[in-house]
Amino acid sequence: MMSSLHPIRFWKKECSHQMSLRLLARGKDSMGFARQATASVILVAMTLWLQGAGMALVIHWVRVCLAREVKTPSVLHSAVLVIRFTAVLIVLHILQVLLWAGFYRWHCLPTWESAFYFSGTSYSTVGYGDVILPQAWRSLGPVESIIGMIMCGMSVSGLFAITVRLIGSDFRGSSISKSQFASVHIQESGETTLRQKVAN
Repeated sequence: MMSSLHPIRFWKKECSHQMSLRLLARGKDSMGFARQATASVILVAMTLWLQGAGMALVIHWVRVCLAREVKTPSVLHSAVLVIRFTAVLIVLHILQVLLWAGFYRWHCLPTWESAFYFSGTSYSTVGYGDVILPQAWRSLGPVESIIGMIMCGMSVSGLFAITVRLIGSDFRGSSISKSQFASVHIQESGETTLRQKVAN
């Protein structure tokens, strides 16, 4: 009778030991996810702050440059302005890549080169996959890809707005008024439609 009880006691101990190991693993997983989520929130907030401050400075710079123009800027001058604004935005994105690379170098990767490389490929959504993060921090890669795509979209929209502003200043300096330009555009589109109907 006593010999039959020993396997039961051993089985109960083994089950309780496995249960405690599973609970410990779940606790570690939840703590790891909370740590990744906290780091992601902080890095995203700092990235948004950099992008917002940089875009505000660029917009202010554009307004100052266009306000100084007494006459319509030439084609060369407009091209130089667009190149300068684009260079500033590129530097702004490199600073954001360096921000994430600094965290990767501190917690995840052994060298600055690998940290900057991984950050750049993640931020630009290239994602070669030859350098990967440790499992404890692997959720940061997709987060950086999402925020990088959004930040690049903001920069492209800013460049588009600057180009429209330059075209608008060029248009205001021309001798054709807006109403004349609209009537000419409507007349040309009407003639094109009429020619298509005649051709058909």
